[in-house]
Amino acid sequence: MLREFRRIPGVGIQISKDLWNLGFRSVIELKNQNPEELYQKHCLIQGGKVDRCMLYVFRCAVYFATEPEPDKEKLKWWYWKDTI
Repeated sequence: MLREFRRIPGVGIQISKDLWNLGFRSVIELKNQNPEELYQKHCLIQGGKVDRCMLYVFRCAVYFATEPEPDKEKLKWWYWKDTI
C-alpha cells in the first residue's frame, strides 16, 4: 500500500509512512486537502515541531493529487517553499 504514495514526486518510504499515519490510504485521498492542516496534525503525531520541509512536501503532494495535468516545475517540493 505504501508504494502508492511513492508515485508522488519527493515522497519516499518515510513520508509514505507519515501519510499512512495521517490516515491516508491512497493518493486520491489527498485531493483538495489542506497541507497546513496536514502539517499541524503531523507535528502533533510526532510530538513536536517538524521541519517545515514536510509542509512543502505536503503542498506538493496535495497539488499532485488534485491537478489532473500537473506542471512539472510544481512537482518539485522546493517549489512550495514559503516566500517572504
